[in-house]
Amino acid sequence: MLNLDLNLIRTFVVMYETRSTTLCAEKLCVTQPSVSYALGKLREIFNDRLFVRARGGMEPTELARQIFEDLSHSMAQIESTVENARGFVAAKSHRQFTIALTDLGEIVQLPLILARLQQQAPNISLKVVNVEIDQIKDWLYSSKVDAVICTAQIIDAKIKKRVIFQDHYVCLAAAGQQPMTIDLDGFCNAQHVQISRAVGHGIVEESLHELGIKRNIALFLPHFSALPYVLPNTSLLAVVPKSIAHLFCRNHDLAWCEMPVELPQAEISIYSSQRVDDYPAQRWFIDNVATALQDGW
Repeated sequence: MLNLDLNLIRTFVVMYETRSTTLCAEKLCVTQPSVSYALGKLREIFNDRLFVRARGGMEPTELARQIFEDLSHSMAQIESTVENARGFVAAKSHRQFTIALTDLGEIVQLPLILARLQQQAPNISLKVVNVEIDQIKDWLYSSKVDAVICTAQIIDAKIKKRVIFQDHYVCLAAAGQQPMTIDLDGFCNAQHVQISRAVGHGIVEESLHELGIKRNIALFLPHFSALPYVLPNTSLLAVVPKSIAHLFCRNHDLAWCEMPVELPQAEISIYSSQRVDDYPAQRWFIDNVATALQDGW
């Protein structure tokens, strides 16, 4: 059986993330020779160079890229298990939490979350990944992420849901290009922007389809965040949550009005594994994310 020092795996993961022996040593609180020694041992074990010098720093080899996700995830799992067994103390913890957010979540929710986490646990780190609706269940089952925040409705006995906020959809357009109110004919005749269902707002298209309303889609976008830069100087119309419309209109030359038809509410929820209650660190994380959003919204 291979006798592999966990410190070697930790060095590999941090080296992959920093691409620098100097930064890796600083993050691990060791000397650069210690990092070089660990990399040498890893190269012997994997029979691969793992990292090569390049213009932007130490670039990972193809093998390093292949094994990073598995080793990073395993390392996080081991550290989480040890920390939970010893008792989680937020103020002293150095662990990493991972959260999946939409592009809107990164704009609106992330600043609130980060501010609270840094106040409560200044030494932890937070990894943000993009929400992929089709992957949410697998990510939570496998603990690849600690939490997911989205509007999609995930129903599963193994997944815990906590509703944070309810919003409703409105029409967003360039200021002066659309009236402050819009009737159904105006809505149907307008050219629209449609946002990918992958970010979790498929309920808009589903509800309009059920109402027999067909939109004239002139532009398809993968994310909401491009709208403030796309809509000005056009006559395009977009359907967005009201909280986002307020934010975009405050900082850009845009205006919003109510929808001519009523759509279901956009329900923003935190999803986590049902096992979260068994792990103090994850429970603390979910509770603080929820508190940050409820207080900040």
